Amino acid sequence: MARFAFTSLLPSMLEDYLSVTQAGILASLNFVGYLSGSLFSVSLQNIQKKVFYFRIGIVLSICTSIILGTTHNEILWIISRILAGFGSAMILLVGASLVMLKLNLQHKTKAMGIHFSGIGFAIVISELVSQIVLEKHSWSEAWLVLAFIAFIFAFYIIHILSFDKVLHKETLYQKSTKSVFSVYVVLLILAYLTEGVGFVVQGTFLPEIVNSLEGLEGKGNLAWLIVGLAGIPSSILWMRLAHRFNSVDIIIFALLLQVIGILLPTLSTNIYINLLSAALYGSTFIGLVALFMNLGGQISKHNPVILMGSMTAAYSIGQIGAPLYSVALIAEFGNFNTSLYLTAFIVFIGVLLMFLTKYNKIVK
Repeated sequence: MARFAFTSLLPSMLEDYLSVTQAGILASLNFVGYLSGSLFSVSLQNIQKKVFYFRIGIVLSICTSIILGTTHNEILWIISRILAGFGSAMILLVGASLVMLKLNLQHKTKAMGIHFSGIGFAIVISELVSQIVLEKHSWSEAWLVLAFIAFIFAFYIIHILSFDKVLHKETLYQKSTKSVFSVYVVLLILAYLTEGVGFVVQGTFLPEIVNSLEGLEGKGNLAWLIVGLAGIPSSILWMRLAHRFNSVDIIIFALLLQVIGILLPTLSTNIYINLLSAALYGSTFIGLVALFMNLGGQISKHNPVILMGSMTAAYSIGQIGAPLYSVALIAEFGNFNTSLYLTAFIVFIGVLLMFLTKYNKIVK
């Protein structure tokens, strides 16, 4: 919620506080923090340290949400978005690796799909709560309410993702290795970078994209709610497909669907077409995070955070750059179309990269 509440509340913040350029810069800074967290996570080999920093991520996510609800100081906002990005990396990346290690299952693919559905729940809960609060209060109060909800959820999360202090030495310390970085893996990392671009443009601006279309003013938050609703079951369904077929082919199919979803707002102002765009986005970006992270975890086996951290660092680079070129193109052309065209093209490059991996290795 520390990440996606920003998108839910962005239309309200644009009305009386932020400009589109400021919003893009803050989004980019958030991903700078995410990148730093991704790089830092690669160095974490001790499970107890992973648990510690996972908990730090939860605290940062809650505290930075409180900051956005209690102050309008620009410096504090910049710092809080960077720290929120770092915290998000600890929760999503280190947390996912802990879940993968916790699962006492031979085949973890389908179970990890359930785990990643939490992203969809975060979007839906933050959007519904935001709209309820905004009926009578401001976006500042909405940030505080969301921070309180996250605080309540945190107790069980901190409890369940813990490990006994007495662990077998091989389990407690996991050796890192560079041998995992084959040509296949490098292609996979580059493809995930393009998905970082594919995620962030709509992930930051989707409500405003829809609101900017003729006849769809005020429909942006409905579209964002559709993103979350489509996202909840998506990771479960995509991971089941990956388990039945193979991850590479399913990733290619999901990326192609995402390209279509990105382009739809540039083709029509019809409400149903744009809600379909939102559904395609929600059902692919969460699924792709789950598919890539699970594939990276399988390849690196006993120390999934190494490759998952490297992949997420690449993903973060795409996330940092996309908001910056988006605000520049919006300022130049006065709409989101050119930004969406460029984003769709970059994601399509990811499709081509995934086709190249098929000549090296297919991991089921």
